[in-house]
Amino acid sequence: MQAMRLLAPGSALTLAELALPPPAPQEILIRVEACGVCRTDLHVIDNELPDIHCPLTPGHEIVGVVAACGREVTRFRPGDRVGVPWLAYTCGACEYCRAGLENLCVNARFTGYTRDGGYAQQALADARYCLPLPPTAAAAALAPLLCAGLIGYRAYRKAGAAVNLGLYGFGAAAHLLAQVARHEGRRVFAFTRADDSEGQRFARELGAVWAGASTQRPPQPLDAAIVFAPVGALIPAALAAVRPGGRVVCAGIHMSDVPAFPYRLLWGERSVASVANLTRQDGEEFLALAARLGLTATVERFALAEANVALERLRTGALKGAAVLEMPRG
Repeated sequence: MQAMRLLAPGSALTLAELALPPPAPQEILIRVEACGVCRTDLHVIDNELPDIHCPLTPGHEIVGVVAACGREVTRFRPGDRVGVPWLAYTCGACEYCRAGLENLCVNARFTGYTRDGGYAQQALADARYCLPLPPTAAAAALAPLLCAGLIGYRAYRKAGAAVNLGLYGFGAAAHLLAQVARHEGRRVFAFTRADDSEGQRFARELGAVWAGASTQRPPQPLDAAIVFAPVGALIPAALAAVRPGGRVVCAGIHMSDVPAFPYRLLWGERSVASVANLTRQDGEEFLALAARLGLTATVERFALAEANVALERLRTGALKGAAVLEMPRG
């Protein structure tokens, strides 16, 4: 099969030919239809996360069809449509797993980071951490739901019952979350780069009541804000925009350093929280919600061999919605 491989941290991906072994007892072999391109992929490729082992196939928003099952797999069978998210394995035995916090498992493995992912025609995945997907929906439209949607949903719940909700960074996650928030009667305030008038227009098209630069104050105080952009300086900016008692939720796995800021921004029982990974329950809940709302992902499609182009468009903020790689057959 073909795969786009990271041969050394910080390098461009290389198209390679390789063969996968048969699935282990709890694994499934998946014929990949599409794989979303996530900012976390950039953090992996740019060596911004610890302990990156190469060669590696990135990608953790995988949509595909089961081609073969390990002997202990009972949940899926060949021909089933499945999704493979970021969380690839948990131990089930550490204190966090025992407490129902598998997203914090100390022995967790992650798709496209600590095990090979979906920038490939085929992928192996632990069946226990895969999600069933509808058989008829377009694969490219489903792929962003598996991380951008899931992490956005976890951050959204952590934001509480906010009516005025700020979204800092209006990319793959925010454009999905804005639809959920509007459906639930919340008012979305979108923050983008100062020169991103197209992104601001896109946010208003999806129902944002206001869209402006991340350096601007919104016209009304926010009840909560979610920071998707990996920019530490946005935390004090968001704190300045939320009302007393409000919360700022950091939704990325990596962020640049947070600058010093005056205590008065935090005072008034404001709080800052982070979101780490996801759980299988998050996946089941969000995919059910997405189906119920008819959630629509705006995507730009790329061929597998164009992965570096898609990543660069993500890096420079040139995408509208999400980038998705579509796999060649064969």
